[in-house]
Amino acid sequence: MNVPATIRAGVIGAGYLGRFHAQKWAALPGCQLVAVADPAEPARTAVGAELGVEALADWRSLLGRVDAVSIATPTPLHHPIARACLEAGLHVLVEKPITTTVAEARELIEVAARQRRVLQVGHLERFNSAVLAIEGIVTRPRFIESHRLAPFRQRGTDVSVVLDLMIHDIDLIQSIVRSPLAAVDAVGSSVFSDDLDIANARLRFASGCVANVTASRVSLKTERKLRLFQDDLYLSLDLQQKIVTVIRKGAGPAEPGGMPQVAIEEKTYEQGDALKAQIEAFAGSIRTGRPPLVDGSAGLEALETATRIAALVKAGA
Repeated sequence: MNVPATIRAGVIGAGYLGRFHAQKWAALPGCQLVAVADPAEPARTAVGAELGVEALADWRSLLGRVDAVSIATPTPLHHPIARACLEAGLHVLVEKPITTTVAEARELIEVAARQRRVLQVGHLERFNSAVLAIEGIVTRPRFIESHRLAPFRQRGTDVSVVLDLMIHDIDLIQSIVRSPLAAVDAVGSSVFSDDLDIANARLRFASGCVANVTASRVSLKTERKLRLFQDDLYLSLDLQQKIVTVIRKGAGPAEPGGMPQVAIEEKTYEQGDALKAQIEAFAGSIRTGRPPLVDGSAGLEALETATRIAALVKAGA
């Protein structure tokens, strides 16, 4: 695989997320943002003017001009655009969820392998400084609880809350547990949109670990928290504030008839720039051939679980 000295990049989709992708590419050393593409003239013109790059109405105009793309379009467009870009020999970073269906995700993985191109999925929480800090601490999780709550916004309602929000935590949990999914139970409801706006799922893994996952986009507050238990510790992550709290049994003896001594460690991490880290990692994979942290298979695994949850909720409605 020939690696260019300067990676020429394009961003497809100049909306809320696409603008941020374009900003990161434009500032990344060793990379050149060539253009942004979006059928909406005001959006593409604004981003193009902000960053001093060409603004294209048709993403196909990028083919043959760039080495890599970020795809930040509505989810139903991920598959056809990513497939065409991969077939044209481009490396692809596609926002989550990878596609709307499992079959589409599998096809993208096959095309990327055949073309020997990097396919990375934008599960941004993998680059959260609090998540990176707990690597190696949780080794035998027994129970995990996650809450991802947000006020209602029209953006993202082209898919259910499971594919919009819950899939972040599904991906995180599956990357931590590293065990096949054995059983799923789920419930949910629509409130403001035509699809699910709130959902809860109970995931049981072959290892015996159980995860209770809740996502809502009709909440009065914003919350992104993950709590993990194993035999020797309790760990709490505030993914928004970047706070990690680890509670373990203390070394000293317990008082007669009292609680054992407890050792509590709490650390706040820098907010950092997870999107910048994600795009840097993508560029690194292009240059080195190293598999991305969140490759197509990881995106597929999260999507398989998410679609299973959504199907169970709708079947029980």
